[in-house]
Amino acid sequence: MYASFYGLQRDPFSIAPDPRFLYMSEAHREALAHLLYGLAGGGGFVLLTGEIGAGKTTVCRCFLEQVPAHCDVAYVFNPKLGVVELLQTINDEFGIEVAPGTTTVKGHVDALNRFLLDAHAKGRHAVLVIDEAQALSAEVLEQLRLLTNLETNERKLLQIVLIGQPELRGMLARPELEQLAQRVIARYHLPALSAAETVAYVRHRLVVAGLTAEQPFDDEALAALHRLCGGVPRRINLLADRALLGAYAGGQRRVGRAIVERAAHEVFGSAVAPDNSSRRPLVAALLGLATLAVVALAWQAGRGDSQVAVATLRPAAAAPAASAASAAAPSDEPVLADTQALLARASAREADGWRALAARWQAEPGAGEPCAALGSAGLACWRTSTSLAQVRELGRPGLLTLRGADGRGGVALLTGLDAEQARFAFDDGTSARLPLAALAEVWRGEFATLWRPPPGWGSPGDAAALNAWLDSRLPGSGTLPPRIVAFQVAHGLQPDGRAGPLTLMQILKASGGDEPRLALAR
Repeated sequence: MYASFYGLQRDPFSIAPDPRFLYMSEAHREALAHLLYGLAGGGGFVLLTGEIGAGKTTVCRCFLEQVPAHCDVAYVFNPKLGVVELLQTINDEFGIEVAPGTTTVKGHVDALNRFLLDAHAKGRHAVLVIDEAQALSAEVLEQLRLLTNLETNERKLLQIVLIGQPELRGMLARPELEQLAQRVIARYHLPALSAAETVAYVRHRLVVAGLTAEQPFDDEALAALHRLCGGVPRRINLLADRALLGAYAGGQRRVGRAIVERAAHEVFGSAVAPDNSSRRPLVAALLGLATLAVVALAWQAGRGDSQVAVATLRPAAAAPAASAASAAAPSDEPVLADTQALLARASAREADGWRALAARWQAEPGAGEPCAALGSAGLACWRTSTSLAQVRELGRPGLLTLRGADGRGGVALLTGLDAEQARFAFDDGTSARLPLAALAEVWRGEFATLWRPPPGWGSPGDAAALNAWLDSRLPGSGTLPPRIVAFQVAHGLQPDGRAGPLTLMQILKASGGDEPRLALAR
């Protein structure tokens, strides 16, 4: 929307992994060197950890591009699997044919061993890369350790690379995983960008996007970007994008600290108190731009009337009376003393958190992996990295993944939010509140919730059912993509024209469904 205003050829701060915008800091290059060193280490484990959005995927992509031609690579990006399922996935990724009907660990391991021995005889190496490895269970990690026992007299046959969030290091420090930890031949924790690297990162992306004029961010704005984002590249992208949009809405070609702080307040729910003197004109300008964008999209689709924009900018439908009544937390509800009190009452096992959340949907996942079991009840699990402001906008209860400074962690069921406190429900049936400032010490944006996909979702062969569902709930008429974009613009979503889970959840919320709601202060 603002690219041409700043003389850019494309959006500079998209969170899509566009290789044109690749920026490798000194730490990223060192992390890559550790992975490549591990590749030549002759087996065992290589460990790469980092915060959400720190650039682990960027390093992994560079690593995969530099893997020698004599290496066969299997890449697993969804490791929340059982032992047999993971072995089956590994064999599928390597292209290994397994005897039909094989359902045992031994059957899959034998097939993998034959493949590895054959590859070794041909002078080839096998590399297994597992992303989001913090989601691996202890049972699966132990099975992976056993896979490194596949060897000849000269060398181990399988190199395993584990990439995950910081809690992966804590997992490997457990006594029951000591044998695995001893087989880690290279490890690296990817830190956030320094202040100087943040400046270089922002300027690099602007130049790649086509900037030839003066940099739009002044020095104070760049310092604020680093301070508010903690040097995490993904957060920098989100905040810089919103700041440029805000400056564009106000007709300003230079982005100052005040604009960055206002944008942080919108994107992250930041505790920074923005200067509100110019906020009202900025909001009005943003709404005006949203209206113009939607009208333009409708005109391009052959519908030049402005009623599409007017329809989509209506307030979302009110929540059912029962949900509204539940917004007020009991006046005598206890306030937790500190974050340690919250961590002590959080669920140590994520599965317990999912079961508590499912109960609010009047669903019971039973035994086994909850997300898989809840599919039979028409529910789906959804995870994201977000902010409290976006959680508030989504308006549904969910699980927050918590981590203390000492490595302690767990999940807590968030049931309510007001301007100063978050409300949690616990396994013993009680609830309590915690100040938002304290919550920020142990929550880094990991949020998960349940939703009910509409007919046709996830079934490419049944697109007509999903389109019919969308057509009945989106305002206006005409083709769907412009109407989806109009809805996304009006509700602060990425206007990509695709009906993804976040957009569908907001449509469900706007249409006044009876799904569980997050208790919000009026």
